[in-house]
Amino acid sequence: MKRTSRIDRRISGPVYAMVLILVSAFTSSSLANADDGPGPFGVMAVAAAGQQSARVGALFDADRRSSLAGGHFCTASVVHSPHRDLIVTAAHCLDGSADLVFVPGYRDGRAPYGVWTVHRLFLPDGWAKGQDEDSDVGFAVLDDRGGKGVEDAVGGNRFVAGMATGATAVTITGYPNSGETPVSCTNKPTAHSRTQQRIECPGLSGGTSGSPWVNGDREVVGILGGHEQGGTTDDISYSVVLGTEAAELYRDASAGP
Repeated sequence: MKRTSRIDRRISGPVYAMVLILVSAFTSSSLANADDGPGPFGVMAVAAAGQQSARVGALFDADRRSSLAGGHFCTASVVHSPHRDLIVTAAHCLDGSADLVFVPGYRDGRAPYGVWTVHRLFLPDGWAKGQDEDSDVGFAVLDDRGGKGVEDAVGGNRFVAGMATGATAVTITGYPNSGETPVSCTNKPTAHSRTQQRIECPGLSGGTSGSPWVNGDREVVGILGGHEQGGTTDDISYSVVLGTEAAELYRDASAGP
């Protein structure tokens, strides 16, 4: 349970069932396309400020709104939706009160794109009923700011289910609890089981739960979480395999009121 110390939240908002599907996997040790160009696999670095890293942010309890430094506990990212108001993270990051805020592009106690209030949660039924590690994906709808959605401020990556594990390299960007800037690592996932995928990246410690796995087409194809709520060591991390029911959960969350 390395990803977050905040998992004792009461369930809030509607829940939906999610079933995952079998995918294939293969490995490679070549170079990968990172956010800003080619880079070696399995190397951790501070994420450069830019369009892609701005779509990733930190989650805070709402009472930290005016005092952000040191208060983040999980990572989330903006995904494209019709109402431009949706973020995705691990279900265990949302497992409780909806009194949360999301800060995209968070760095060093600052909120360059504003502080966004979580309005509504969408958690899989498998997680809500039994904290099933194969259901560790969740969405949150954010309130508008000045009539604009969070996607208007930073853009959003597409959420894509059904991608074969290891078909492409992915870049993981997240917020370790030990720091105030995001870190990033690129590698190719491999299959851990029929319903779980894993990746080797150093330094993905507590706080990086919910980090998006983004491929070269700017698609979110995994969410750091799942097995052991993301992993018990900093160098091996997990995601559920996103299948057809994950896509249905996304459609429910993005449908609006």
